[in-house]
Amino acid sequence: MAKSSVISGFYKLTPKERLAIVKDFAGLTDDEAQLIGQTCALPLDVADHMVENVIGTFPEPLGIGANFLINGIEYLIPMATEEPSVIAAASYAAKMVREGGGFHTSSTAPVMIGQIQVVKLENAQEAKDKVLAAKVDILKKANDQDPVLNKFGGGAKDLGARVIETTMGQMLIVELYVDCRDAMGANAVNTMAEACAPLIEQITNGQVYLRILTNLATKRLVRATCTVPKDTVGGEAAVEGIAYASAFAAADPYRAATHNKGALNGIIATVLATGNDHRAIEAGAHAYAAITGQYTSFSKWTKNANGDLEGSIELPMAVGLIGGAVRTHPIAKICMKILGVKSANEFGEVLAAVGLAQNLAALRALSREGIQRGHMSLHARTVAIAAGAPTELVDTIAERMAKEKTVNVNRAKEILEELTTKKP
Repeated sequence: MAKSSVISGFYKLTPKERLAIVKDFAGLTDDEAQLIGQTCALPLDVADHMVENVIGTFPEPLGIGANFLINGIEYLIPMATEEPSVIAAASYAAKMVREGGGFHTSSTAPVMIGQIQVVKLENAQEAKDKVLAAKVDILKKANDQDPVLNKFGGGAKDLGARVIETTMGQMLIVELYVDCRDAMGANAVNTMAEACAPLIEQITNGQVYLRILTNLATKRLVRATCTVPKDTVGGEAAVEGIAYASAFAAADPYRAATHNKGALNGIIATVLATGNDHRAIEAGAHAYAAITGQYTSFSKWTKNANGDLEGSIELPMAVGLIGGAVRTHPIAKICMKILGVKSANEFGEVLAAVGLAQNLAALRALSREGIQRGHMSLHARTVAIAAGAPTELVDTIAERMAKEKTVNVNRAKEILEELTTKKP
């Protein structure tokens, strides 16, 4: 039977029941399912070799975004986040998008940019010309550093150079364009940039200081689009409200910051679950949103000729399937198996779809009843736990607070006392 990411009543199941479904969907072994279901599945000795000064681990809740249909393929999305409503919202939006045929995605080659900063130049423009004239030699020097990457079709593919004005005078920025294949690429790019620095100093008669990749990966972009039938999203008024909200974000950086954060809620949760560098993704996304000189939104929603909702998103996505915690962290490895992606490009495209879904859910809520209704009902459970409620009473207390529209620790404690105090 064909696999489907549509799982009716998934949120009503116990964690053990949900895990059994995911185990079957992703073909997890018994050991992998047992490992992912543990309270903390990262052994302390492994953590001690991952980062410095280890004293313990810090688990995040790990959930599954359901209903995702991307380029005709069914996906379950592992998401690690502490924020209530993120996973539920993404799953709900993905279900709406399915009604319009699912998400459609594309991406550019996985090219990262390494920057080599050259200063103390007599004539920066002449130095730039000399560097470009020596492109073949510089690229050879770069590619000599990583023959394995070249073997798999990657490596330094091109070279660029820019003269910039700074508070300390003109600088020449030499850029290596490196196809990193299925790696995020930081180590490979930095190694190449460092190796090329002495040669560039010799060519320019300048001095190199920084030689490092940039997280503004403008040559490594992902895109996702979708069409949501107007009746599915809530009618013409809902379509119009989302389109107005999108226009607001495009024009106003204050709104754009929160608009983009909404999309990143889903993206970062998935990046974190898979052991990728979420800080690099977020830095690159925000820088890309401001690349024109004004910070704006990286997603767009409009009403088409039929009155349906059309959405699109584009942003840099430097993620990998190899290297770092992706192959070290036991849960990250299992999450990658659940996701089932076969290349870094496919992974990036899935993340774009997740971001677009998360953005849709947030805008639909904002333009209708407001964000708090759904968010606070889920947040109420966290508040109940903070008030000291035992597991068996958390849902009862949360439902009471949500119904009363009074979600705070004091009210949770009052309800808890009421439920636990024996009546005479």
